[in-house]
Amino acid sequence: MVRINRVYTKTGDQGQTALIGGERVPKSSPRIECYGTVDELNAVLGLVRTALADSAAGERLLPVLDQIQNQLFNLGAQLATPDAEYRAKMPAIAERHISALESLIDELNDDLPALTSFVLPGGGWVSSYLHLARTVCRRAERLVVGVAQDEDVEAKSITYLNRLSDALFVMGRWAAAQDGHAEPLWTPETT
Repeated sequence: MVRINRVYTKTGDQGQTALIGGERVPKSSPRIECYGTVDELNAVLGLVRTALADSAAGERLLPVLDQIQNQLFNLGAQLATPDAEYRAKMPAIAERHISALESLIDELNDDLPALTSFVLPGGGWVSSYLHLARTVCRRAERLVVGVAQDEDVEAKSITYLNRLSDALFVMGRWAAAQDGHAEPLWTPETT
């Protein structure tokens, strides 16, 4: 069990922070950007969950988002741990998490009409927040790919974020449909 008695420690007042394992790095380091963006994604999913309280999509999506938020917390911890031996003892993204996202995508997509254009963010509060989450997820993925070029990062982290962004897109479309909102579609300029 985690116990946090004091929120502020003053150890980061000079722009440094500690990774799991004790190594101190600048708060601007790429690894910090990775897990900070995963944390941001988790916060956006909190907005989605709040919006789902008034949505027909809530019953199906709330349990899924509960699992995803916990998985993202585990992913953030993995990204905050550069030492592979230490990281191996921690909760981690597994193939089953990726497979669950793929099953969810297939299930929800079966209820949706085929796309005839690119979808613009919108379609009600839940859908809009899911599209916001998708864009933050894509940014997290790009950052993790960048760190993985120079440092040891679990390969499943990248796969998971890639699949999660797809799932968030489909969840956004599905939530719009469940709530009776039209999806805004891209209309290219013809002039």
